[in-house]
Amino acid sequence: MIRQLWTEEQGQDVAEYAVMLAVILVIVIGTVRLIGGNANNVFSQVNSQMAQ
Repeated sequence: MIRQLWTEEQGQDVAEYAVMLAVILVIVIGTVRLIGGNANNVFSQVNSQMAQ
């Protein structure tokens, strides 16, 4: 049974898709965190300029 799962190509495809999805999620989360922090700084600067 293990040999059949190891040589089955469909199982490998699922594993490859899972790895690609994990990499994409890491990239998206990192980008959102980076942009989110910068956007917060920009909005704070705009707010302080408007308060003056």
